[in-house]
This record gives sequence, C-alpha cells and structure tokens, in this order.
Amino acid sequence: MSLHDEVMAAGRKPKLADLVIGTLRKRIRAGEYRAGGKLPTESQMTTIFGVSRTVVREAIAALAADGLVQSRQGAGVFVVGNAATPFNAIGADKSNKISVAINVLEVRMGIEIEAAGLAAMRRSASQEAAVQEAWNEFERLLKLGTPTGKTDFAFHRAIAAATNNPFYIEVLDGLGSRTIPCDVASPWGTESVLTFEYQTGLQHEHQKILKAISAQDAEAAREAMRQHLSLSQERYRNRLREQPTANQD
Repeated sequence: MSLHDEVMAAGRKPKLADLVIGTLRKRIRAGEYRAGGKLPTESQMTTIFGVSRTVVREAIAALAADGLVQSRQGAGVFVVGNAATPFNAIGADKSNKISVAINVLEVRMGIEIEAAGLAAMRRSASQEAAVQEAWNEFERLLKLGTPTGKTDFAFHRAIAAATNNPFYIEVLDGLGSRTIPCDVASPWGTESVLTFEYQTGLQHEHQKILKAISAQDAEAAREAMRQHLSLSQERYRNRLREQPTANQD
C-alpha cells in the first residue's frame, strides 16, 4: 500500500511524518532495510513517499530517537544493528510463569480496549474486511482442529491497524507470541487451553468485538474487548490457583 493509499484508508488525516515513520518501521522489521544497511537518500524518500524533505527529516529524527537508525555525516542514514526497543525487550522474555501471562493481559487491556473503540470510529471498509477475514480464518482453522493462535493474533492486529495509529501495531508486534497466551508458540500454550471448547469460547468473544466494530459502535467495541480480555485474565487466574503452591510465582 502506498503512502497515499494509507492516507485515504485512514478516513482522517494523520501527520505525513507519522505515516512515513510507520512505513519505515514496517520495512525495517520486515528486513527490507537490513541492520547495517543504508536507507534511501533524503531525495529518494521524497519521491518514494511523495512528501517534502521536511517531512522526511522529521521521520528520520523520530526513528533516530528510538534508536532504529543512525545518521552518519556525509554517508547517509543507516539501520542500527541489533536495534532494541523496550517492547522488543519485553517480547524477548520467554518466562512460562502464568503470573506473567496475567500481567501481559493487563497491559493489553490498557491498550486494546481503547484500540477497539478507535477502530470502530476510524476503520475503513477495507480495514473492517481485514478484521472480518481474520475472524473467518479463525473459524475455518477451528473447524479443522488446527492451531488458531496466529489467526487470533491476526484478528487483534487487524483491529490495531484499523485505529490508523501505527503505535498500537508496534506494541502488539513487540509482545509477539506472548500476545496470545493460548498460542502453541506462547510460553503458556498447553493442551488445557487449546481445546475446541476453549477456542470456541474465544471465537464467540471475538464475534462480539467484530460486530461492534462493523456497526461503528465505539462503546460497544470497548466493552466487548474489555469482557474478552477480562475473561482471558480470569481463565489464567484459575489456572494459577490450580497449580501446586511450589510452582506459583
């Protein structure tokens, strides 16, 4: 999607610099711009993104402040090797303590409840379709008896994208596999939370969120997300209570 397309899909007019920042972050994460590699020149980026040099400079300054890129006098702007952010550090911690899963869900509540409301207000038709498609794929995998964790994440990420604020996506990406505790790749994924009944319950909760976003009902979307994440927390609290005392954190 071009920068122009992102502006049109957003349904509002975010700062052009924010869109350039978000696009460059995505390309760095995807490996299009590799660690140690050089970014396009300032002149090239004005052409690539269709923005002014001032916008490009603002975006580069923001990425440099986050430690993602480094300007070298007379040489250009380079992607920093092993660039780390606080979110990446959180995602790298693979503790399997259930108390940590509960903490992750608490953080998600602080972020995703508002994200759901913003998505309901700001989502474009294509963004609504992306949320629906993620829900449909979850349903398909559920019927096949195939792990749904990655599609679960895709559902939440599509909602984050529909806020048209790239930082919501950045937080979820930073949490990585820890975002969805019942994913087989998560430190907390076990047979007890990967049953058909368990995942069917999740899908019903997702459906309430989806319907509210489709109806552009921000308060209903926030409440549906609050219920979903609160119930997830309670499920993990129950698991913690069931553990032998010696294994509790």
